[in-house]
Amino acid sequence: MAAAPAAEACSSNPGRPLLGQGVQALERWAVSHGQAAFRGRQLHDWIYAKGVRRLADISVLPKAFRQELEAQPPEAAGDWIGRSRELHRSIARDGTTKLLLGTHDGLSLETVGIPAEGRLTVCVSSQVGCPMACRFCATGKGGLQRSLATHEIVDQVLAVREVMDQRPSHVVFMGMGEPLLNIEAVLEAIDCLCTDLGMAQRQITVSTVGVPHTLPTLAERALARLGRAQFTLAVSLHAPDQRLRQELIPTAHAYPIEALLEDCRRYVAITGRRVSFEYILLGGLNDQPVHARALARQLRGFQSHVNLIPYNPIVEEEFQRPTPQAVEAFRRSLQEQHVAVSVRASRGLDADAACGQLRRRLEATLEPALPSRS
Repeated sequence: MAAAPAAEACSSNPGRPLLGQGVQALERWAVSHGQAAFRGRQLHDWIYAKGVRRLADISVLPKAFRQELEAQPPEAAGDWIGRSRELHRSIARDGTTKLLLGTHDGLSLETVGIPAEGRLTVCVSSQVGCPMACRFCATGKGGLQRSLATHEIVDQVLAVREVMDQRPSHVVFMGMGEPLLNIEAVLEAIDCLCTDLGMAQRQITVSTVGVPHTLPTLAERALARLGRAQFTLAVSLHAPDQRLRQELIPTAHAYPIEALLEDCRRYVAITGRRVSFEYILLGGLNDQPVHARALARQLRGFQSHVNLIPYNPIVEEEFQRPTPQAVEAFRRSLQEQHVAVSVRASRGLDADAACGQLRRRLEATLEPALPSRS
């Protein structure tokens, strides 16, 4: 199936923010406002390469044009860039930087910059809150407020780049929310990240806890929109059997693990890409060798990789972080059964490391994020 033209990544709907729109859409936008098409290319450069926040700061645009746009209310004309504003910044000793960003309608969301040697990974949110209510996740404790728009997803990458003064090398949809409940915006954001920010699909990971019947849909829509599905799909299992998985992930009662794994096989068949499985290790609950052996049986014959994640504690639950010895024994057991496996290094443990913790800690004390004219 042929890909849509790269420059057509986003439509030229005049009521939407400029962030998230591609070159040709911005050219049409400029022409619709009485400007030459090349003004759209200038907008594109200032929005994506320079990370401008206000139209008034784009000095290459005619001053009269900037003043005219700034005088119009964003909700009426859509003539605003669409950047969020930073509400809070938390920096851990290892350099991991968590940002709390305010949206135009007074909500807040988290994004995280995770530095490592030669790379910077941005963990982005796809929703404000989350409806999945996983017991080990702070985000789900507050429920879902709404899904994020394309520009709100892309903005998180720009915000981390701006604060950390480094070009992001990887993006992971592992922040707040369930990406498969916001497929269109997620795929549009991936298109924008690749086409407009110059990232490669292979540098992007989409993580899901599993929504019935959506994995084949994700594969088909990715092929239709992106031409090929080369991003990594990461499926959160967190248990080797349905009983334990349902205890940890309440929504799993409607999506048996056998059905989830069958959908994963269909995804692999459609895209030709292997699936990565995420497994949070909870001390004394799912981190024993018997669980590793059961997990290996579930994945036998599967084109896959297991990413083990030692649990980051949250105050609402009494789950324990696994011991280093338990983590290593679990990893070794999977490896002995010929399962590709790695252990994710824990980052930012002194700075509200678990997803949603910073937002929940500060939401009662921060004043509402008022609409901005960015």
